[in-house]
Amino acid sequence: MADTSRERNRKRPHTRLGVVAASSLAGTAVEWYDFFLYGTASTLVFNKLYFPSHDPLVGTVLAFATYAVGFLARPLGAVVLGHLGDRKGRRSTLIASLLLMGASTFLIALLPTYEAVGVLAPLLLVVCRLVQGFALGGEWGGAVLLVSEHGDSARRAFWSSWPNVGPPLGNLLAAGVLAVLGGVMPSAEFLSWGWRIAFGLSAVLVLIGLWLRLYVAETPLFKDAPKPKGLPAGVVIRKHWRSVLLAAATRFGENAGFYLFSLFVITYVTTVLKMDSSVGLTAVLVGQACAVVTIPLFALLADRIGRRPIYVVASVATIVWAFVFFALVDTRSPGLITVAVAGGLLIFAAYSSVIGAFFAELFPTEVRYSGVSLAYNLASVLAGSLAPIIAIGLYAKFGTGYAIGVYLAVMGLISLVASLLAKETKSVDLGSVAEKEQVRAPVE
Repeated sequence: MADTSRERNRKRPHTRLGVVAASSLAGTAVEWYDFFLYGTASTLVFNKLYFPSHDPLVGTVLAFATYAVGFLARPLGAVVLGHLGDRKGRRSTLIASLLLMGASTFLIALLPTYEAVGVLAPLLLVVCRLVQGFALGGEWGGAVLLVSEHGDSARRAFWSSWPNVGPPLGNLLAAGVLAVLGGVMPSAEFLSWGWRIAFGLSAVLVLIGLWLRLYVAETPLFKDAPKPKGLPAGVVIRKHWRSVLLAAATRFGENAGFYLFSLFVITYVTTVLKMDSSVGLTAVLVGQACAVVTIPLFALLADRIGRRPIYVVASVATIVWAFVFFALVDTRSPGLITVAVAGGLLIFAAYSSVIGAFFAELFPTEVRYSGVSLAYNLASVLAGSLAPIIAIGLYAKFGTGYAIGVYLAVMGLISLVASLLAKETKSVDLGSVAEKEQVRAPVE
């Protein structure tokens, strides 16, 4: 009888916050590994194999353009998967998004190159990229809600921060795998077939993430919440559009900075400074490791002092570091380049520590999945997807990284204004978030 009871307990889905947080982190890390693997490969591989050009910078721009295509599919994923998340549940939707991301990434490992099939090669790459973006559009929101809706307000920022460790951890894995493969293989072999191993590994990572997500329970808040009347995305747009715009705007500095500090910097170091790609990859590895460690630490602080102070300080730091970053990178010193990237990603970590809790605290339970997904991905499209392309364009026109710094400072300023307009949400009860939006009324 006791054995039967133990067996039943092993099969029962977990509700413990540690297990739920691990499930959310594992899934987001896998999905962001896939997503960032594409971005890193755009700099090192795709610009040569799928977008050949006599000008390396042109090939890189084309590769980054397909990278941006993935972002365009994210709002659609936010609407469709957000709808399923608000109707069918957080857990089942997260499982679906993980399977979609894993399948599309694994297929990239099998794609023929431009030399083999001509224009069909980049077209197939774009299709896979669209599926990646669609899947990611519904991933983050569900992962955050799976944690935040299981917990309470006292340490919500801390527990909700663990899914946000997924992006730097996924990027760390992607850059690390490519760095190892590139280091142990001759460049010709790496360019020919070695890079495909990194994409093929996605299948193994997906199985790990899937096992963990099958192991956790649906959130109690979702089970008790009424179903939304009408399309969840429609309700969000009609009744909570101010919260969507406010939340999205708070991410501009974080999102643009993250892609410049962790992705564009590799292109800048290799193409502009003419240094070995290992310099940029090493700096990104160190910076991402710093972010992984500090996100939960910043979140503990956010549970004590609130969300807005963290946002405000991170936004001001973005404005300042936008210029310090290029001053350090342009020294061509590997050590100072690493300091520049690590400093930028520490600022990203501060933003990321509060995003999950803050976004969840803006929307009622019945449309929360759609609300946080739309806000998150709106910022990704407007700030993140275009950042590498705008950066390359600014450098091509002005010939200096400081022009890119001005652009990043503007993104930080937008986040600063949005942070000052937001209400503090630290003590909000997720189960009773009302129709009233968490936006300060304008001064009469």
